[in-house]
Amino acid sequence: MTALDARGATLLAIARDAIRATHDGAAPEDWTEPWLRERAATFVTLRLEEELRGCIGSIEAVRMLGADVYSNARAAAYRDPRFAPVSRFELGAIAVEVSVLSPRTPMTAASEAEAIAQLRPGIDGIVLDYNGQRATFLPQVWETLPEPLDFLSHLRMKADLPARFWHPGLRLSRYTVEKYL
Repeated sequence: MTALDARGATLLAIARDAIRATHDGAAPEDWTEPWLRERAATFVTLRLEEELRGCIGSIEAVRMLGADVYSNARAAAYRDPRFAPVSRFELGAIAVEVSVLSPRTPMTAASEAEAIAQLRPGIDGIVLDYNGQRATFLPQVWETLPEPLDFLSHLRMKADLPARFWHPGLRLSRYTVEKYL
């Protein structure tokens, strides 16, 4: 097993433990691996029979990696406003995916066309910020929205903006992920 495989197995175990936990307390902080104590931003995505069942994450690295995965897994299972909480009957069938985000880098684009030209389908996760409205798509979203214009349009709609909205104050940044499933 490679170090990345071991890392992924550990993060997935933390996420599954968090979902199965009967209490709603804070994440345990007794991990011995130093890398679990480094600050990191993560998303935890849950699927049931290939359908999205929950997805919650952090864009900013404000917690330790282990704690971020734990907290986001609990939130994806029990507090994603789009879904009812995961039932105990679903627990065994839920597929778990953990994405660890790289630091974000700003993109400079004066127009929609410039932004689209910079997008790297299948690689970039994008954060859109405009006047207090914010949305992100993980790189995995490219699987369902492979065209850059569609990707950007749906991201704007997720931020409650018109699909073809552009303004000089709109800010985009990109990140990549290490994905474990």
